[in-house]
Amino acid sequence: MTLAAWPTYDNYKESGVEWIGEVPADWRVEPGRQCLYENKDKNTGMKESTVLSLSYGRVIVKDEDKLTGLVPESFETYQIVQPGDIIIRGTDLQNDMTSLRTGLARDTGIITSAYINLRPKAEIDPAFLHYLLHSYDVKKVFYALGSGLRQNLSYDDFKYLRLPIPSPEEQRAIAAFLDEKCAKVDEAVRIKEEQIALLRERRQILIQQAVTRGLNPSAPMKDSRIDWIGQIPAHWEVKRLKHLGNAVIGLTYDPKDLCDEDEGTLVLRSSNLKSGKFVYGDGLNAYVRMRIPEKLRIRANDILICSRNGSRDLIGKCALATHDDTGASFGAFTTVFRSEMNRYIFQILNSEIFRMLAGSFLTATINQLTTSNLNSISVPIPPPEERQALTEHLEGLNGEYDRAISFKEDQIAALKEYKTSLINAAVTGKIKVA
Repeated sequence: MTLAAWPTYDNYKESGVEWIGEVPADWRVEPGRQCLYENKDKNTGMKESTVLSLSYGRVIVKDEDKLTGLVPESFETYQIVQPGDIIIRGTDLQNDMTSLRTGLARDTGIITSAYINLRPKAEIDPAFLHYLLHSYDVKKVFYALGSGLRQNLSYDDFKYLRLPIPSPEEQRAIAAFLDEKCAKVDEAVRIKEEQIALLRERRQILIQQAVTRGLNPSAPMKDSRIDWIGQIPAHWEVKRLKHLGNAVIGLTYDPKDLCDEDEGTLVLRSSNLKSGKFVYGDGLNAYVRMRIPEKLRIRANDILICSRNGSRDLIGKCALATHDDTGASFGAFTTVFRSEMNRYIFQILNSEIFRMLAGSFLTATINQLTTSNLNSISVPIPPPEERQALTEHLEGLNGEYDRAISFKEDQIAALKEYKTSLINAAVTGKIKVA
């Protein structure tokens, strides 16, 4: 159902809030201090022990195993949260413009005093107010309010924030409507995410079968003597990557070497790797002004691998360069692998097989896949003609699954966009739901 299908109110008036525009004529537009106040109830004497956290727009009970390093005495500095409180993460606005910053508490507990705890006044429905502030958050209204060197929010910013407020009965009706509709959207998203997971799992099974058994199911088999490979066709070989090509560590540069796009050379990093391809854009690209050795420039069919990162999950992420990607350099936290058979090798490296193997080299303190680690990985190698046919088969299979996954991802994006638009339309009176 599109937003245009919902009825609207009979009469509207200007809200005086630029991004909202008109609101229903019988709604009030109030400063925040008329609708909410700051709760600063400290956990003195350890009155509460359930630790809460704001995560992805939800106030959740924090897992006990994630409380490592927090001694009980520190919890006395936390603030007490009651169901219906609205938690705001108002810190570091200038460096994080993507995280959701609002959450509605549904449990009694405590949360760090770094958060702002807003409590709706008696005539304000907590769920409605949360949906409204969530809409402000998504519209990036908060980023124009922050002050100080790191652009932090405080309660003062909310005291004067102008809010469209319907009657208490209508607030409750809007909140109930959004609870129902958002739950249905969330369930649809969950189902599609499960479908994507199943597609990826199925693709992984097919890739593993293809690169270890080939395309001829009746071929005689032999033991590869490599755990992850198992049985392979008897006429195949197993070789380490060091015997198939060369691994090259990326460019080391200083912050002073960074420059604008028109003044230097693009340096590819892990942020430029997504789903086996190179991606570019604002916030992803970095440029340097310095001499770059030829071997540290991307060539067609290079495999660029994320070999060092603060996130273990990113180690092993890779992409195969096309002619369009050539000429750029690549950073020291990445490694290029070059081989005559890279189109085939990429099918193995761009799979969960490789990420599993790469992960086996990581330790509790070091997130790094060294060139020595990379070179030691063994892969099954078919004869040239069979390898060519297998490569084409896997490229076709990956393309088919990529399209199916992309279609599901587009559906998820559309559902999330609909949810955002529905919330905004309901809490600002653009549609009538009660």
